[in-house]
Parts: sequence; structure tokens; C-alpha cells
Amino acid sequence: MPVRPPSARTATLLVGVSLLIPAALGLSISGVPTVFCPFPALTVIPAFTLAALLPGTGAWRLAAIAPPLVFFLWHPGLLHGEATVPRRSYVLLAAVTVMNTAAFIEAWQFALRYRGALYTHTVCAINIGCTVLLAVAFVCVRKREPSFRTNLLLHWLLFAWLAWYALPWLGELP
Repeated sequence: MPVRPPSARTATLLVGVSLLIPAALGLSISGVPTVFCPFPALTVIPAFTLAALLPGTGAWRLAAIAPPLVFFLWHPGLLHGEATVPRRSYVLLAAVTVMNTAAFIEAWQFALRYRGALYTHTVCAINIGCTVLLAVAFVCVRKREPSFRTNLLLHWLLFAWLAWYALPWLGELP
């Protein structure tokens, strides 16, 4: 009996939930930003907020659910097999690229002082690589016939970057 591919809903739910992995990696368990766990804004802002609201409870770890939630809210059409990449996703990539670039330019000296040269240079290089990969992927998708699988993969890549590396913590911890 042939194996039936998962429905768009099932595939989207699995892909969205899998964003917990890069989100958890980005948040870290060490308590400080590292090259492997750079404290990206999408998870660290909710984590700091939860830590302030519920100190000593470990509730900050719940911030790892932010990327999957934003993923589902960002493009709910994926749950219905939508093949077309929405224009807002192109705008999101451009906006985060600009913010990421501005953050590195503005905080470069702080990052070198508080995080060190290895962290700063490596996290910057990884962000540049992710940005270039995503930009090329978005351009390629725009030139091809739309497909649900491509749309899903493209959004997973975008949100995995947002969950793990985009807008990393570059300064002193509060």
C-alpha cells in the first residue's frame, strides 16, 4: 500500500512545532549568549519579560514557544496548503535584515567589549550567511511556479533564523 503524504495542516503543524528546536538553541541553557546560543530578540525579549514577571520560576523557558506561535500567526494560509509566498514575508525579511545590520553597526563596540571578538565576528558572519541564503531563496521562489512545499520550507527557514540567530544579544546582560 503506498504511503500517503501528510496533509498541509499536518505538515505545517509539524514544521511549526519543529521551530521549538532552534528557539530553544537560541535561548540557551547556559544563561549567557554564546556562538551556539546567541539570544535572538524573538525569544530573549519574551524570556526577559517572563523572568521579570515571574522571577525564580523558570518561566523564561516558555519564551521558546514564541517562534512557533508567530510562525502560525504570520502565515495561517500554510495550514490550508497555500502555495504563494505573501508579500509581507518579503517585507519581513527586508525589515529584519535592516534591523540586524543596524544593530550590528550600533552595538559593534559593545559586542566586542562584552561578548568578545570570536562571538561578535562569528555571530555576524552567520547572520550574513543566513541573510544571503534567505534572500537568494526568496528570489528563486519568486521566479518559480508557487508550491506549498516551497512556501512551507521558505517560511521555516525564515522563522528558524528569527528563532536562532536574527537580532542576537550584543551587549551586557541586564
